[in-house]
Amino acid sequence: MSASEIERTLVRLAHEIVEKNNGVDDLVLIGVKRRGLPLATRLGALAARIESKPVPVGELDITFYRDDLSTVGQKPVVTPTQIPFPLAGKNVVLVDDVLYTGRTIRAALDALFDHGRPRRVQLLVLIDRGHRELPIEASFVGKYVQTTEREIIEVKLQEVDNLEKVLLVEPEH
Repeated sequence: MSASEIERTLVRLAHEIVEKNNGVDDLVLIGVKRRGLPLATRLGALAARIESKPVPVGELDITFYRDDLSTVGQKPVVTPTQIPFPLAGKNVVLVDDVLYTGRTIRAALDALFDHGRPRRVQLLVLIDRGHRELPIEASFVGKYVQTTEREIIEVKLQEVDNLEKVLLVEPEH
C-alpha cells in the first residue's frame, strides 16, 4: 500500500467506526504500541471530524502480557500505558497494524481489561494476513492480504519510521 492508499483506507475505516457505533458518543480508541497508536490517533481525528465531537485516544503497552516474553530478551523495553479516561461503559476500538496469529490481540485484551470493563471491544487492523492460532477476528479491516507463513507484512508509518507504506516481504534464506 502506498501512503495515499493508507490514507484512503483510514478514511473509510473511520466512517465504518462511526456508522457501526451510531456516532462517537461513548467511543474510545486504544492503539496497541507501537504502530497501532499512530493509526488510532489518525482514526480518532478522522472520526472527530466526521461527527464534530472529540474522540478520546489511549495507548496500550502489552509487553508484560505477551506469551512469548521469555523470547523478547533479557530487558524488554516497556513504556507506560496511557489511558487517561475511564473504560467502564465505553465502546472501545482496539487498533493494531497487522492481525496474524492473534497472540498480540489476546495480550492486548488482557492488558485492556486490567484498566477497566468496557461495554464492548471491537478490533480494527490495517492488514489481516490470516494464519490465526487463536479464535480472534477483526470487526474492521483495512485490507485482507493472503500470505504464506514465510512472508512478512511490514507496516511503515510516518510517526514511527519516517516512511509511509505497507510492504509484503519474503525473507532471504
